Amino acid sequence: MHNPQLNKDGELIHLLSVEGLPQRILTQILDTAASFMEVSAREVKKVPLLRGKSVFNLFFENSTRTRTTFEIAAKRLSADVINLDINKSSASKGETLLDTIDNLCAMHANLFVVRHASSGAPYLIAEHLQRIGRDDVHVVNAGDGRHAHPTQGLLDMYTIRHYKKDFTQLRVAIVGDILHSRVARSDIHALTTLGVPEVRAIGPETLLPKHLDKLGVHVFHDMNEGLKDVDVIIMLRLQNERMTGALLPSAGEYFRHYGLTPQKLALAKPDAIVMHPGPMNRGVEIHSAVADGSQAVILPQVTFGIAVRMAVMSIVAGN
Repeated sequence: MHNPQLNKDGELIHLLSVEGLPQRILTQILDTAASFMEVSAREVKKVPLLRGKSVFNLFFENSTRTRTTFEIAAKRLSADVINLDINKSSASKGETLLDTIDNLCAMHANLFVVRHASSGAPYLIAEHLQRIGRDDVHVVNAGDGRHAHPTQGLLDMYTIRHYKKDFTQLRVAIVGDILHSRVARSDIHALTTLGVPEVRAIGPETLLPKHLDKLGVHVFHDMNEGLKDVDVIIMLRLQNERMTGALLPSAGEYFRHYGLTPQKLALAKPDAIVMHPGPMNRGVEIHSAVADGSQAVILPQVTFGIAVRMAVMSIVAGN
Protein backbone atom coordinates (compact mmCIF):
# COMPACT_ATOMS: atom_id res chain seq x y z
CA MET A 1 0.00 0.00 0.00
CA HIS A 2 1.28 3.48 -0.89
CA ASN A 3 2.50 5.53 2.07
CA PRO A 4 0.99 9.05 1.71
CA GLN A 5 4.05 10.50 3.48
CA LEU A 6 6.40 9.52 0.65
CA ASN A 7 6.55 10.49 -3.03
CA LYS A 8 7.11 7.98 -5.83
CA ASP A 9 10.89 8.24 -5.28
CA GLY A 10 10.52 7.33 -1.60
CA GLU A 11 11.29 10.86 -0.38
CA LEU A 12 9.48 12.41 2.59
CA ILE A 13 6.85 14.97 1.51
CA HIS A 14 4.63 14.96 4.64
CA LEU A 15 5.35 13.89 8.21
CA LEU A 16 2.12 12.39 9.50
CA SER A 17 3.33 9.49 11.66
CA VAL A 18 6.54 7.63 12.50
CA GLU A 19 4.67 4.39 11.87
CA GLY A 20 5.39 3.07 8.39
CA LEU A 21 8.50 5.17 7.79
CA PRO A 22 11.65 3.20 6.92
CA GLN A 23 14.75 3.38 9.11
CA ARG A 24 16.65 5.37 6.44
CA ILE A 25 14.12 8.25 6.65
CA LEU A 26 14.31 8.38 10.46
CA THR A 27 18.12 8.35 10.29
CA GLN A 28 18.08 11.06 7.61
CA ILE A 29 16.00 13.30 9.89
CA LEU A 30 18.27 12.67 12.91
CA ASP A 31 21.43 13.29 10.86
CA THR A 32 19.98 16.50 9.40
CA ALA A 33 18.98 17.66 12.89
CA ALA A 34 22.55 17.10 14.08
CA SER A 35 23.78 19.51 11.39
CA PHE A 36 21.25 22.13 12.55
CA MET A 37 22.46 22.00 16.17
CA GLU A 38 25.46 24.06 15.02
CA VAL A 39 23.11 26.73 13.60
CA SER A 40 21.51 27.18 17.03
CA ALA A 41 24.94 27.87 18.52
CA ARG A 42 25.69 30.74 16.10
CA GLU A 43 25.25 34.40 16.87
CA VAL A 44 23.02 34.72 13.78
CA LYS A 45 20.78 31.68 14.03
CA LYS A 46 19.49 31.57 10.45
CA VAL A 47 19.91 29.56 7.27
CA PRO A 48 18.11 30.42 4.00
CA LEU A 49 16.66 26.98 3.21
CA LEU A 50 12.98 28.05 3.37
CA ARG A 51 13.39 31.68 2.36
CA GLY A 52 10.29 32.89 0.51
CA LYS A 53 8.14 29.98 1.77
CA SER A 54 5.10 30.42 4.04
CA VAL A 55 4.60 28.14 7.05
CA PHE A 56 1.15 28.17 8.68
CA ASN A 57 0.86 26.93 12.28
CA LEU A 58 -2.67 25.53 12.68
CA PHE A 59 -3.08 24.58 16.34
CA PHE A 60 -6.61 23.46 17.12
CA GLU A 61 -5.40 22.36 20.58
CA ASN A 62 -3.41 24.22 23.23
CA SER A 63 0.37 23.99 23.11
CA THR A 64 3.40 25.80 24.50
CA ARG A 65 6.59 23.87 23.68
CA THR A 66 5.50 22.36 20.36
CA ARG A 67 4.03 25.52 18.86
CA THR A 68 6.90 27.72 20.04
CA THR A 69 9.64 25.37 18.85
CA PHE A 70 7.97 24.96 15.44
CA GLU A 71 7.80 28.74 15.11
CA ILE A 72 11.45 29.16 16.12
CA ALA A 73 12.49 26.34 13.76
CA ALA A 74 10.64 27.84 10.78
CA LYS A 75 12.10 31.31 11.44
CA ARG A 76 15.62 29.86 11.69
CA LEU A 77 15.04 28.37 8.24
CA SER A 78 14.10 31.92 7.06
CA ALA A 79 10.44 31.02 6.37
CA ASP A 80 7.54 33.45 6.75
CA VAL A 81 5.57 32.13 9.73
CA ILE A 82 1.84 32.71 10.21
CA ASN A 83 0.23 31.59 13.48
CA LEU A 84 -3.48 31.19 12.86
CA ASP A 85 -5.58 32.06 15.91
CA ILE A 86 -8.14 29.26 15.61
CA ASN A 87 -10.49 30.79 18.20
CA LYS A 88 -10.71 33.96 16.08
CA SER A 89 -10.57 32.27 12.68
CA SER A 90 -13.45 31.34 10.37
CA ALA A 91 -13.35 27.84 11.87
CA SER A 92 -15.13 29.34 14.89
CA LYS A 93 -17.86 30.51 12.48
CA GLY A 94 -18.49 27.03 11.11
CA GLU A 95 -15.95 26.81 8.28
CA THR A 96 -14.81 23.22 7.67
CA LEU A 97 -11.20 22.19 8.11
CA LEU A 98 -10.71 21.55 4.39
CA ASP A 99 -12.30 24.89 3.44
CA THR A 100 -9.81 26.57 5.78
CA ILE A 101 -6.99 24.68 4.04
CA ASP A 102 -8.27 25.70 0.57
CA ASN A 103 -8.38 29.36 1.57
CA LEU A 104 -4.85 29.25 2.99
CA CYS A 105 -3.60 27.50 -0.15
CA ALA A 106 -5.06 30.42 -2.11
CA MET A 107 -2.78 32.63 0.01
CA HIS A 108 0.21 30.59 -1.29
CA ALA A 109 0.84 28.47 1.79
CA ASN A 110 3.75 26.04 1.42
CA LEU A 111 3.61 24.07 4.65
CA PHE A 112 0.98 23.40 7.32
CA VAL A 113 1.96 22.44 10.87
CA VAL A 114 -1.22 20.90 12.29
CA ARG A 115 -2.25 19.98 15.82
CA HIS A 116 -5.79 18.66 16.11
CA ALA A 117 -7.93 16.88 18.70
CA SER A 118 -9.18 14.41 16.08
CA SER A 119 -6.95 11.48 15.19
CA GLY A 120 -6.25 11.44 11.46
CA ALA A 121 -6.84 15.15 10.77
CA PRO A 122 -3.36 15.69 9.22
CA TYR A 123 -3.92 12.62 6.99
CA LEU A 124 -7.22 14.12 5.84
CA ILE A 125 -5.43 17.36 4.88
CA ALA A 126 -2.61 15.53 3.06
CA GLU A 127 -5.09 13.41 1.08
CA HIS A 128 -7.10 16.53 0.20
CA LEU A 129 -3.97 18.33 -1.05
CA GLN A 130 -3.10 15.36 -3.26
CA ARG A 131 -6.67 15.21 -4.58
CA ILE A 132 -6.64 18.87 -5.63
CA GLY A 133 -3.18 18.54 -7.17
CA ARG A 134 -1.28 20.64 -4.61
CA ASP A 135 1.89 18.54 -4.40
CA ASP A 136 3.79 21.72 -3.59
CA VAL A 137 2.08 22.04 -0.18
CA HIS A 138 3.26 19.90 2.73
CA VAL A 139 1.82 18.79 6.08
CA VAL A 140 3.61 18.15 9.37
CA ASN A 141 1.62 16.52 12.17
CA ALA A 142 2.19 18.32 15.49
CA GLY A 143 -0.08 15.87 17.34
CA ASP A 144 -3.45 14.40 16.40
CA GLY A 145 -5.78 13.09 19.10
CA ARG A 146 -4.45 9.92 20.70
CA HIS A 147 -2.85 8.81 17.45
CA ALA A 148 0.64 10.24 16.88
CA HIS A 149 3.13 13.00 17.70
CA PRO A 150 5.93 12.23 15.24
CA THR A 151 8.25 15.20 15.87
CA GLN A 152 8.18 14.51 19.62
CA GLY A 153 9.01 10.88 18.90
CA LEU A 154 11.88 11.99 16.66
CA LEU A 155 13.30 14.46 19.15
CA ASP A 156 13.15 11.70 21.77
CA MET A 157 15.15 9.49 19.40
CA TYR A 158 17.64 12.31 18.82
CA THR A 159 18.04 12.70 22.60
CA ILE A 160 18.60 8.98 23.10
CA ARG A 161 21.13 8.83 20.25
CA HIS A 162 22.93 11.91 21.60
CA TYR A 163 23.48 10.37 25.03
CA LYS A 164 23.57 6.63 24.25
CA LYS A 165 24.92 6.48 20.66
CA ASP A 166 23.85 2.93 19.71
CA PHE A 167 20.14 2.03 19.63
CA THR A 168 20.88 -1.69 19.23
CA GLN A 169 22.34 -2.02 22.75
CA LEU A 170 19.52 -0.40 24.72
CA ARG A 171 16.71 -1.28 27.08
CA VAL A 172 14.09 1.51 27.12
CA ALA A 173 11.15 1.87 29.56
CA ILE A 174 8.09 4.04 28.85
CA VAL A 175 6.17 4.71 32.05
CA GLY A 176 2.67 6.00 32.74
CA ASP A 177 -0.48 6.78 30.79
CA ILE A 178 0.37 4.99 27.56
CA LEU A 179 -3.30 4.40 26.70
CA HIS A 180 -3.97 8.09 25.98
CA SER A 181 -0.46 9.07 24.86
CA ARG A 182 0.28 9.88 21.21
CA VAL A 183 3.92 10.40 22.24
CA ALA A 184 4.17 6.81 23.50
CA ARG A 185 2.84 5.46 20.19
CA SER A 186 5.35 7.48 18.18
CA ASP A 187 8.19 6.51 20.54
CA ILE A 188 7.36 2.78 20.35
CA HIS A 189 7.29 2.78 16.53
CA ALA A 190 10.52 4.82 16.32
CA LEU A 191 12.39 2.69 18.87
CA THR A 192 11.50 -0.59 17.18
CA THR A 193 12.29 0.79 13.70
CA LEU A 194 15.70 2.01 14.88
CA GLY A 195 16.55 -1.41 16.28
CA VAL A 196 16.12 -1.10 20.06
CA PRO A 197 16.02 -4.75 21.22
CA GLU A 198 13.86 -4.26 24.33
CA VAL A 199 11.07 -1.71 24.80
CA ARG A 200 9.15 -1.89 28.08
CA ALA A 201 5.76 -0.37 28.95
CA ILE A 202 5.12 0.22 32.65
CA GLY A 203 1.78 1.30 34.10
CA PRO A 204 -1.50 0.23 35.68
CA GLU A 205 -3.67 -2.08 33.60
CA THR A 206 -6.27 0.68 33.15
CA LEU A 207 -3.69 2.96 31.44
CA LEU A 208 -2.06 0.45 29.06
CA PRO A 209 -3.57 -0.35 25.67
CA LYS A 210 -4.34 -3.96 24.88
CA HIS A 211 -2.12 -5.93 22.47
CA LEU A 212 1.08 -3.96 23.21
CA ASP A 213 2.88 -7.28 22.99
CA LYS A 214 2.01 -7.40 19.28
CA LEU A 215 4.24 -4.34 18.82
CA GLY A 216 7.08 -6.24 20.49
CA VAL A 217 6.68 -4.36 23.80
CA HIS A 218 7.25 -6.04 27.19
CA VAL A 219 4.47 -5.06 29.62
CA PHE A 220 5.05 -4.51 33.37
CA HIS A 221 2.52 -3.48 36.02
CA ASP A 222 5.18 -3.41 38.77
CA MET A 223 7.40 -0.36 38.28
CA ASN A 224 10.22 -1.74 40.43
CA GLU A 225 10.38 -4.82 38.24
CA GLY A 226 10.08 -2.86 34.98
CA LEU A 227 12.89 -0.40 35.75
CA LYS A 228 15.55 -3.01 36.48
CA ASP A 229 18.67 -2.41 34.38
CA VAL A 230 17.06 -0.01 31.86
CA ASP A 231 19.20 2.54 30.00
CA VAL A 232 16.46 5.08 29.22
CA ILE A 233 13.30 6.03 31.14
CA ILE A 234 10.60 8.02 29.33
CA MET A 235 8.03 9.35 31.80
CA LEU A 236 4.55 10.35 30.61
CA ARG A 237 2.02 12.62 32.27
CA LEU A 238 -1.52 11.58 33.09
CA GLN A 239 -3.71 12.76 30.19
CA ASN A 240 -6.63 13.79 32.38
CA GLU A 241 -8.24 15.74 29.51
CA ARG A 242 -8.59 12.52 27.49
CA MET A 243 -9.76 10.23 30.28
CA THR A 244 -13.36 9.11 30.60
CA GLY A 245 -14.47 7.43 33.82
CA ALA A 246 -12.41 6.67 36.92
CA LEU A 247 -9.24 4.99 35.70
CA LEU A 248 -7.22 5.78 38.85
CA PRO A 249 -8.06 5.96 42.57
CA SER A 250 -6.12 9.24 43.12
CA ALA A 251 -3.04 11.17 42.00
CA GLY A 252 -1.35 10.37 45.33
CA GLU A 253 -1.95 6.66 44.90
CA TYR A 254 -0.65 6.84 41.33
CA PHE A 255 2.56 8.58 42.49
CA ARG A 256 3.11 5.92 45.14
CA HIS A 257 3.05 3.14 42.56
CA TYR A 258 4.21 4.82 39.32
CA GLY A 259 5.91 8.10 40.24
CA LEU A 260 9.62 8.17 39.47
CA THR A 261 11.47 8.76 42.75
CA PRO A 262 15.23 8.64 43.42
CA GLN A 263 14.72 5.21 45.01
CA LYS A 264 13.04 3.79 41.90
CA LEU A 265 15.54 5.46 39.59
CA ALA A 266 18.33 3.60 41.45
CA LEU A 267 16.94 0.33 40.03
CA ALA A 268 17.89 1.42 36.50
CA LYS A 269 21.47 1.41 35.23
CA PRO A 270 23.70 3.98 36.99
CA ASP A 271 24.06 5.99 33.77
CA ALA A 272 20.37 5.79 32.79
CA ILE A 273 18.81 8.99 31.43
CA VAL A 274 15.36 10.31 32.38
CA MET A 275 13.16 11.92 29.71
CA HIS A 276 9.74 13.59 29.71
CA PRO A 277 7.84 15.17 26.78
CA GLY A 278 6.30 17.82 29.06
CA PRO A 279 4.42 19.38 30.60
CA MET A 280 5.58 17.70 33.81
CA ASN A 281 3.34 17.16 36.79
CA ARG A 282 5.75 17.14 39.71
CA GLY A 283 4.60 14.91 42.54
CA VAL A 284 2.30 12.97 40.20
CA GLU A 285 4.51 11.10 37.73
CA ILE A 286 7.94 12.43 38.72
CA HIS A 287 9.66 13.58 41.91
CA SER A 288 11.34 17.01 41.77
CA ALA A 289 14.64 15.49 42.92
CA VAL A 290 14.62 13.34 39.75
CA ALA A 291 13.28 16.04 37.40
CA ASP A 292 16.05 18.43 38.51
CA GLY A 293 18.69 15.73 38.98
CA SER A 294 21.84 14.94 37.01
CA GLN A 295 20.25 12.05 35.10
CA ALA A 296 17.36 14.13 33.73
CA VAL A 297 17.73 15.35 30.14
CA ILE A 298 14.31 17.01 29.96
CA LEU A 299 15.49 20.53 29.07
CA PRO A 300 18.00 19.31 26.44
CA GLN A 301 15.02 17.53 24.82
CA VAL A 302 13.40 20.94 24.28
CA THR A 303 16.60 22.34 22.73
CA PHE A 304 17.00 19.31 20.46
CA GLY A 305 13.34 19.71 19.44
CA ILE A 306 14.14 22.93 17.54
CA ALA A 307 16.83 21.22 15.43
CA VAL A 308 14.62 18.18 14.79
CA ARG A 309 11.72 20.36 13.62
CA MET A 310 14.09 22.36 11.42
CA ALA A 311 15.23 19.07 9.91
CA VAL A 312 11.67 17.84 9.26
CA MET A 313 10.50 21.09 7.65
CA SER A 314 13.62 21.48 5.52
CA ILE A 315 13.30 17.89 4.26
CA VAL A 316 9.56 17.87 3.46
CA ALA A 317 9.50 21.36 1.90
CA GLY A 318 12.90 21.18 0.29
CA ASN A 319 12.77 17.81 -1.50
